[in-house]
Parts: sequence; structure tokens; C-alpha cells
Amino acid sequence: MKYHNDIRFPAVHALRRYWEELRGPRQVPSRAEVDPRAIEETLEYAFILERIAPGVGRFRLAGMHLNDLMGMEVRGMPCTSMFMPEHRATLSRVLEDVFAGPSTAIVTLAGERGVGRPPMDGQMLLLPLASDFGDVTRALGCLCTIGPVGRTPRRFVIKDEVARPVRIEAAPETLGAPVTREERARLRRAAQEAEAARLRETHGFAEPAPSFIPAPPRPPRGEKPRLRLVRSEGEPVGQDD
Repeated sequence: MKYHNDIRFPAVHALRRYWEELRGPRQVPSRAEVDPRAIEETLEYAFILERIAPGVGRFRLAGMHLNDLMGMEVRGMPCTSMFMPEHRATLSRVLEDVFAGPSTAIVTLAGERGVGRPPMDGQMLLLPLASDFGDVTRALGCLCTIGPVGRTPRRFVIKDEVARPVRIEAAPETLGAPVTREERARLRRAAQEAEAARLRETHGFAEPAPSFIPAPPRPPRGEKPRLRLVRSEGEPVGQDD
């Protein structure tokens, strides 16, 4: 099966092109390589998923459009929370295809109808990413919709889904040349170091780092702490040396 070529969702096509350029001859690119400056036109719809269990992915980062659809901050929520209960098993299967394949996937959506919820069409794109440890437990994606949001939260039903395994073509000079475990480990360390350096220069789509709070200064060595006593009215009465 082929992907739907729906020109109504240009952000889907833009993000897929970016992912293809990013991965090059490799099977998947790394999460640390994702540069928000290169996908500014899609950031509103983009998200990063983390695989936390088979068929389960939670939002680590999400654009404002996803928050608008749910009427709340979606970061930290499972991806399936944006879908109607009877369609969550289908999405879980697609997610597992993306992570375990790895595969790319596109899901055709329709918004749940009801009072204050007008017709809405949508597409979700899922693209596998490698974590800092080299395993495929991240996904870059986007969720685009057409039609007014209406009353939130807006959840979706799945009209169609297509997953396609990621293929790589080995260069002629590498065919038949086995790679040792040590060589794979060396290449992984080198890639992680390069990606970490790139991530330090990335802004906007980087995950927040914990803030550093310095410890209070200690008194000079040999000097005893001084206790200052005050009356209840606030007038000093002396010092304890």
C-alpha cells in the first residue's frame, strides 16, 4: 500500500521530507539530531513520542495545536488519549509497528462528532527515532487537522492507517563486510557524542534540563557560626560568639 498523498496537509509532507533528509543512508535518525529551526513551519503540529511499553507511547513534547485539540497540556499523556476508546487498540498496533519495525506510518483521522463538535478531518504522521542509547524508542510525528476545533477535548476515530517498514540500501563497497561488536560500540559512542554536542546548541524543541541550585556558602575554616539574638520587638540584644 502507498501513503495517501493528501495535499491538504502540507506539514505532514514537510516533516517527512525533513526526516528523510536527516536519516540519509541510515535506518533511522537520532532524537538528538532533530533541530526545531529546520521545521519551524511544522512545530505547531509536531510532537515527540517515547515508547514506555509495547504499543504505548507518551508525549514528551507537543506543539500547541495538540494542546488546542485537547483543551489542555498533552505533554506526559499517552498518545492514545487523543483517540476514541474503540480505536486505541488500532493505534497501539501502529505504534508498535513504528518502534519495532522500525516503520513509518500515516493515520487518516476523523474527529468525534457531537454537540459543539463540527466535522474535522486529520492526518497523523509517525516517524521512528533512535534514543541516545541507539534503540528505537522515540518517534517524531505531527497531527494536522482541517475544520474548527469546537468543544474540547476533540478525540479521533481512525479511518485508515498505513505502516511501511524502513528500508536501507547498503553501498556496494560495504556489502558482505561484517561489522564487529566493538566497531558497532565505537560508532555508537561517536554518534552519541556528536549528537550530544548538537543538542547543546539546539533551542525550542529541546527537552528542558533540570536547573542547578548552588549550595549556600560555608563559613571560613576555623570560624564558628555566629548566632544573633533579637527581642520580639526586633531590637538586637547581643551576639553569641
